[in-house]
Amino acid sequence: QVQLVESGGGLVQFGGSLRLSCAASGGIFNVYTMGWHRQAPGKQRELVANIQRDGTTTYVDSVKGRFTISRDNTKKTVYLEMNSLKPEDTAVYYCKAFWSTTGWYSWGQGTQVTVSS
Repeated sequence: QVQLVESGGGLVQFGGSLRLSCAASGGIFNVYTMGWHRQAPGKQRELVANIQRDGTTTYVDSVKGRFTISRDNTKKTVYLEMNSLKPEDTAVYYCKAFWSTTGWYSWGQGTQVTVSS
């Protein structure tokens, strides 16, 4: 059983920065595609960024140039560095692990990010 635990959320002012972390326990971390998703009140959950096992990254257009996803396989941790934050970035941010070979996936419990204007 893989458990994902996010941390690093909080309240930040417009233009500020936060770094989210997602630590995995169990599983075979280095084979997973790791992703950060977010869900704002009244909106659907959306993919923010993901990073494949080979380090290939993708981002939603709204965060390109501001957010950076990275992973440390030795620590079984994925990070999301968020800069130049905007009020529209306010959401609960979820970590997701996905194994393309089997279709298996797992979600973390989420961490709240609030950006004040």
